[in-house]
Amino acid sequence: MKKSQAVIALLTGGALLLSACGNNSGNGNNAASSPSASAGSSAGSSATASASGNDTAASLKPYKLTLVYPGSAPADLQLVQDEMSKYLTEKINATIELKSIDWGSWLDKTNLMKISGEQFDLIFTANWYNYAIDVSKGQFLELSDLMEKNGKDIPGVLGDDFLKGAKINGKLFALPTKKEFAQGFGFLLNKSLVDKYQFNTEGVKSLEDMEAMFKTIKEKEPGIIPIAGNKFSQTWGAANYDGDLPRDSKELKVIDRLTDPKYIDFFKRMRQWNQNAWFDKDVVTSNDSDQAQNLIKAGKAFAIGQSLKPGKDKEMTVQLGIPLVQVETAVPYTTTGEAQGAMLAISRTSGDPDRAMMLLNLLYTDPKLLNMLDWGIEGKHYAKKSDNVIDYPEGVNGQNTGYPTPGGWMFGNQFNSYLWANEDPDKWAQFEKFNASSEKSLALGFTFDPTPVKSEKAALENVDKEFINVLNAGAVDVDATVAKYKAKRDAAGFQKVLAEEQRQMDEWAKSQGK
Repeated sequence: MKKSQAVIALLTGGALLLSACGNNSGNGNNAASSPSASAGSSAGSSATASASGNDTAASLKPYKLTLVYPGSAPADLQLVQDEMSKYLTEKINATIELKSIDWGSWLDKTNLMKISGEQFDLIFTANWYNYAIDVSKGQFLELSDLMEKNGKDIPGVLGDDFLKGAKINGKLFALPTKKEFAQGFGFLLNKSLVDKYQFNTEGVKSLEDMEAMFKTIKEKEPGIIPIAGNKFSQTWGAANYDGDLPRDSKELKVIDRLTDPKYIDFFKRMRQWNQNAWFDKDVVTSNDSDQAQNLIKAGKAFAIGQSLKPGKDKEMTVQLGIPLVQVETAVPYTTTGEAQGAMLAISRTSGDPDRAMMLLNLLYTDPKLLNMLDWGIEGKHYAKKSDNVIDYPEGVNGQNTGYPTPGGWMFGNQFNSYLWANEDPDKWAQFEKFNASSEKSLALGFTFDPTPVKSEKAALENVDKEFINVLNAGAVDVDATVAKYKAKRDAAGFQKVLAEEQRQMDEWAKSQGK
């Protein structure tokens, strides 16, 4: 999964995976309790309408749905939007506007939309993209009643674990993508260079193993950047901490990561990587846009950090148009955040929440609609090889397609998404094995409510933005910068947030009999 400044939270305990991931800023495991926003009655729709069939469409007034999600707007966005609108008109008498916002601008632009009360219907959210904070501010509608009326198929698709994991204080404010229920960690590598130097990518690799590869690339490929972006720092954080709980902890006790020698040693390793000139020159900011991925896409970089899952390299090969191979640097890990790692919420400003839920129901149950959103128009952006296997049409590839996928991991039921010809036909079975192989966090099921410390959390977000990217990128002296970072965090109320997190975790543990 690709992330922008929001992933600051992943390392500081405050919202991926990436691939797929992470925690929110300041401290905590990212969930909040909040007053339920009432859906009320929806404009122009029947409160009990089912999202299927022409009879339903005929009984509803026309309505335009707006879906907001992160990503660059592709050249053929309007064409895909028009095709989806035709289909949705038949199904629920609705058209759709696909509103994609660049990753680097996502937080600023969506915050402005929410503050100004701009009308839109559905929006991507995640534990690493301020899900709990937005819930605490009443930005999203509570979905249980809406789902009972117009999303009756969704519980059967998602199952209890996903739905329970997505809840905050027992209430459901967003619906998770049906996908992997664990997160892997590591790098995507340029396959041609892996083959050229016969690098071994099997099994879990140590950072020393990876450093030997980067050293080889630096010495023997002068035109190639060993590592594009600093996303690996974010995935490393998610691999080693569940919020502020160390992965290897034997007790439910949160810590200040900036006092953890392992965390500081990692920053110092990133400093050394930077001084080795293994990163791109814009490493501090290149994750906030498509710059890091574009370096890989253009064949100008060897590696990029990535949250991983089975077949992630094949997915990204299709998306970027260059053969890639994945390498793991940690065993998969499951936290509460995996259920909250990619979700869609209904905005409090929606003009028709019932119709928005009808669309959600279709994204979980209607493969035709989902695959239009994921892959575009059959015959133009993809060609079917069999019922559920696709490839590019003749003359089209990942470099020139007018509709590179926005990311199927963000929407509905991923198990209904077509597989590409280069993917393992047993991909979904591999997902089951992947989930079973993951280590489970001691705090699996715990969600942190930031409401009691929301002022401190807001202040800590600003402090994190000042320091975390430069530390992740190895762009500054570690000891001096960490000392300043700690001082500013403490002044912003960090210790109060940490104490509140521990108090809530203790209460949760008692309720669970732990």
